[in-house]
Amino acid sequence: MLQRIQTVWIFLAVLGSVFLNITAQDFDILGRYLTINALTVILILFGVLSIFSFKNRKRQILLNNISIFINALLIGLLTYWLLNLSGGIQFPEKGIEPIFPLISVICLLLANIYIKKDERLVKSVDRLR
Repeated sequence: MLQRIQTVWIFLAVLGSVFLNITAQDFDILGRYLTINALTVILILFGVLSIFSFKNRKRQILLNNISIFINALLIGLLTYWLLNLSGGIQFPEKGIEPIFPLISVICLLLANIYIKKDERLVKSVDRLR
């Protein structure tokens, strides 16, 4: 069902990806501008697909784990970008872009915890029948 708590966590992770896509319009990582935007679009699609696959909890966990991996990759790319900007890491004009994938990872981990809790509840109820 769409009103479960893990749906809220997945939705917050999707919002983090949307905010990253909005704020990451000036990146030049590895000579391409499309790296961050393509990964964020993939994350948004995986998040929406995960929200609407609420009947298949294993698929939801798999999609969330793939999204966690992509977010970890984004954290690495954004940290690399921040370290290579002029002014060093203490330069106050640098963006907050690495925070969005970190928030998404935390939300997806919490969503996985609640999905696994639902899975255990369903298995325990099936045992009683």
